[in-house]
Amino acid sequence: MAVLWLDEISAGDLERVGGKGASLGELTGAGLPVPPGFVVTADTYRSFIENANIDEELFEVVDVDVDDSSALAAAAERAQELILETPFPEDVREEILEAYRQVGDSGEEAFVAVRSSATAEDLPDASFAGQQETYLNITEDDLLDRVRSCWASLFTQRAIYYRQEKGFDHSAVNIAVVVQQMVEAEKSGVMFTSHPSTGDPTMIIEAAWGLGEAVVSGAVSPDNYIVPRDGGDTDVTIAEKKVMHAKDEETGETVEREVPADKRTARVLSDDEIDRLVELGERVEDHYDTPQDVEWAILDGEVFMLQSRPITTIDESDTDATSAADTGDITAGLTDGSGTQARAADSAESATGAGTGDVVVDGLGSSPGRVSGAARIVTKLDELDKVGEGDIIVTEMTMPDMVPAMKRAAGIITDEGGMTSHAAIVSRELGVPAIVGTTNATSALEDGQVVTLDGDKGSVLEGDVVSPEEEAEPVEEVRPQSPVKPMTATEVKVNVSIPEAAERAAATGADGVGLLRTEHMILSLNQTPAKFIEENGEDAYIKELVQGVRGVADEFYPRPVRVRTLDAPTDEFRQLEGGEDEPHEHNPMLGYRGIRRSLDRPEVFAHELEAFRRLYEMGYDNVEIMFPLVNDAEDVYRTKQLMTEAGIDPEKRTWGVMIETPASALAVEGMAEAGIDFASFGTNDLTQYTLAVDRNNEHVADRFDELHPSVLRLIGDVIETCREHDVDTSICGQAGSKPEMVQFLVNEGIHSISANIDAVRDVQHEVKRVEQKLLLDSVR
Repeated sequence: MAVLWLDEISAGDLERVGGKGASLGELTGAGLPVPPGFVVTADTYRSFIENANIDEELFEVVDVDVDDSSALAAAAERAQELILETPFPEDVREEILEAYRQVGDSGEEAFVAVRSSATAEDLPDASFAGQQETYLNITEDDLLDRVRSCWASLFTQRAIYYRQEKGFDHSAVNIAVVVQQMVEAEKSGVMFTSHPSTGDPTMIIEAAWGLGEAVVSGAVSPDNYIVPRDGGDTDVTIAEKKVMHAKDEETGETVEREVPADKRTARVLSDDEIDRLVELGERVEDHYDTPQDVEWAILDGEVFMLQSRPITTIDESDTDATSAADTGDITAGLTDGSGTQARAADSAESATGAGTGDVVVDGLGSSPGRVSGAARIVTKLDELDKVGEGDIIVTEMTMPDMVPAMKRAAGIITDEGGMTSHAAIVSRELGVPAIVGTTNATSALEDGQVVTLDGDKGSVLEGDVVSPEEEAEPVEEVRPQSPVKPMTATEVKVNVSIPEAAERAAATGADGVGLLRTEHMILSLNQTPAKFIEENGEDAYIKELVQGVRGVADEFYPRPVRVRTLDAPTDEFRQLEGGEDEPHEHNPMLGYRGIRRSLDRPEVFAHELEAFRRLYEMGYDNVEIMFPLVNDAEDVYRTKQLMTEAGIDPEKRTWGVMIETPASALAVEGMAEAGIDFASFGTNDLTQYTLAVDRNNEHVADRFDELHPSVLRLIGDVIETCREHDVDTSICGQAGSKPEMVQFLVNEGIHSISANIDAVRDVQHEVKRVEQKLLLDSVR
């Protein structure tokens, strides 16, 4: 048999129907309201490729070096071609179509959802989410093609790469396809039947208008309902729901539409609907005997269960630790906006051993934490090898090619730089305590001297005075105590300077990446692009870029990752092999960098664009392109032309510009008319160019103020202009982590805020607070 009906399926059929199919069969068998449907079994897929004699070639084709982008692309193309061009056997064709004709109301053509259900889904050590395809509102004419497309999606570049990296045998992974009657949902969403962190009897429901794809994909910020199952009051957060997914009545396709004005800030779920969802949620949890993550939909007052899977984030460990809320310490874990953590007034002094060492050097505490280790004085790049695990790097100023050593180090101390310097940014992202701008650490400290670095106070103490309980795991430090993030209409994303910080960034639960810098990937090669290409070839250079971006895009998929093209000043290039021909500039920050360098050297820039093209070809549709130091529409038109020449369709991909100069702020209307999708504020540069303050100069660091009225006026004017032209606005500069800036931006109507890794959750709460105040003010 090619198909099994959902009411014939149980958990024991997992190998035949995949994770989705087995779950829907269990729900149907338990008497829960599941839309009718059937599964084209994994056996059918296996018979299809074996009877057509394409199985051996298929698995040989995908046995490639996945780090070879061109080989991976060719393998994916050929594998999918083998499946898509192989006709259905007549008996299988008729059985699937006959089953389809039994779905839906008698005499009417059914609209169905066609979903992939791989047999290796939802494993403890691997997630295949988002790798195989789903098609909505499909009718008989397209059904067989969509089933075959689901099979072919088992061999996209991204899926091949992921299985290879995880050690899965391609030939051992099969795929089933769920065909299920569509629910033309008026409202839909997801529900945790128990608290996803603690397992407490608290249900968390997210709801939006229209089809649930908008909620699952992150296209809309849904309402959030926290429902204590012990009868307590429901905590309701109403979001502004700007878009919804619905069926186009003329074409039958799923389309994205604007939510009617009267529904944007209206509450989605009534109390009765919440009660019904809670009742069904309890039944689902009782059936599986474990907390569940459920997708649901409502049509004409009737609730349907669309999917259910176990919650895997519940912490089963017991702990005697007392939370900050229990002790009344409202400052614990908060950030001050610079990326460092605020502390209770006496917390530093209460640490074991604190205050027993003399202060030998002090500066700006740029990354929180206390750590002890041997100081390693680094004055030249070839001295980085002496930095071992647990050592503390002491240098004048860090550069991107120091990142491998920075990852080994327990702490970082620099003579120069401020809170937005390379050392400050990267150390915060890696979770490494750091102090910058000491002026004299390289001369005041001795190589091998044991010191204690206090990244909160900005002090370097003599000797080892850190107690073992102060040591922390960088990833766990930023993971929210509760994974239930505050629901906000304004998206809160995260800044990522280096791919190595991707895991830590993703652990924050951010809505995506607002800034991923490519220059750190390029400069860490320790060669200029031209030199690297000369010695290794163009393809090797492109692969380096693809690999760096891909690591972050994988961690966040399907959340968007906004990647900024190369923006490195000449003094950084001059430090690299091949940099001897770089121009000597009096002030490199005002010189040959950003898009002006890219447009001046289109042959090198083309390699960056080719990397993006390959990423799109591999299925990374969550990657967005951002161009730095753009001044006007002319820059945009020239860049757009180069994108087109590189094979990137500007109409199909999401791309935009940085607003980093007063000129770009004043010229944003022309850039909007040129076709940008978004404008993102780089407040570090915008502030220094507006106030004439070098952000890396400790002598004028006290005059660097992103909240200066002139800077805020430029930002406010850009947001207003972009709103008029339907262009999204965002901020990815360090100022996005400051509460005062968050308040200003939300009031101005910005679309997204990208914060430092250790400030994401605080910014989410601040955004929620400001949004709720705006809603209250609007009805008072």
